[in-house]
Amino acid sequence: MSLPTRTAVLVLVDGDGAVLGRLPAFDVEIPYWPEVEELVEGARRYGAEISVLRLLHADRPHPPGGVVTYLAQLERGTPELEPTSFRPLPHERRAPFAEVGGPAASIAWARDALEAAGYGTPEATRQRKTWNLSALWRLETAWGTVWLKHLPPFLRTEHEVLAWLGAVAPGVAPPLIAADGTGRELLGHLPGEDGFGAPFAARVAMADQLHGLQQRALDDVEALSERGVRDRRGSLLWEQIEAVTEPWLVDILGLGALLESLPDRLAAVEACGLPETLVHGDFHAGNVRFAASVLPVILDWGDAFLGHPAFDVLRLREGLPAGEADALVEHWAGLWRQVAPGSDPARAARLLEPVAALLGAVVYATFVQNIEPSEWPYHADDVPACLRRAVELA
Repeated sequence: MSLPTRTAVLVLVDGDGAVLGRLPAFDVEIPYWPEVEELVEGARRYGAEISVLRLLHADRPHPPGGVVTYLAQLERGTPELEPTSFRPLPHERRAPFAEVGGPAASIAWARDALEAAGYGTPEATRQRKTWNLSALWRLETAWGTVWLKHLPPFLRTEHEVLAWLGAVAPGVAPPLIAADGTGRELLGHLPGEDGFGAPFAARVAMADQLHGLQQRALDDVEALSERGVRDRRGSLLWEQIEAVTEPWLVDILGLGALLESLPDRLAAVEACGLPETLVHGDFHAGNVRFAASVLPVILDWGDAFLGHPAFDVLRLREGLPAGEADALVEHWAGLWRQVAPGSDPARAARLLEPVAALLGAVVYATFVQNIEPSEWPYHADDVPACLRRAVELA
């Protein structure tokens, strides 16, 4: 199936935020809205060196593809621009990297942090991604590639998880070079390829890798909580689900009945006897990186929380044929039966299937609540979709 075309429209502002105009629209090969490297290259053809700040609007309700308009800051050049009616307005939920001057401030921090870490001054900087959940730059240094990642405030505790992982299991997550506590991180480069579409055998290796980390985390759950990692253990999970689902009870048939049965379902999960631990939160195969002769590396810990480990294997099995998906869950269950003799991990996973969809609604609702309305199309449809999926699974 061919992917839809993305046409980029770039509205430019200067360093003071004054609107200058817009570049002519141009098509880009990658249809996914957060990918901005082609936008930077396209603007260069018109004589403009830019930093992409944020999405303004699109001609469709959700990605990918379509005519997508972005705001960008003109760093250098004197391009010929078309007029635009856009006028910027402030917003309290705008990410720091999406503000005028935000990318420059992040890069300036990275330069100082690299100097302090002994990497020297970056020789080249390329903006790769920007959207409501992160901005990403590739920095080339004398010691190799380094990645600058800037997360919005509500995801900033990722660096706490990475620091813990670096201390207890070096090599299983991106190496954390520096972090400023506000969402900025410098991460070491990882060889290999992301595991999108990975076959069954590769996912078994992923499950093994994560299980080892989660077993190690059992001793540090309270310490991770004190570091600010989200807590979704016990009644906290129920409270978060209840808050998100209440507005949808009238619109989604069967959701009320599911919520009424949820305390009993969660009690049955607890009776299965698995301990709660560190959960990745988005453990699909694409968030694991593979390279020859090295262990898999688990990426993107921004959604991590403290809770039930079955949520991760339910995500990992997605996309596999039914028989392989069941076999993966059984393999995972065997690992946990060794840790908790007498437990029933496979039953816990079955019981949590609709709860995982409810949790997905919680996650997406958190995103929407913390981003400005122009970027809601990234996630707004996901909340009711997850709730309807939960009812189907129940």
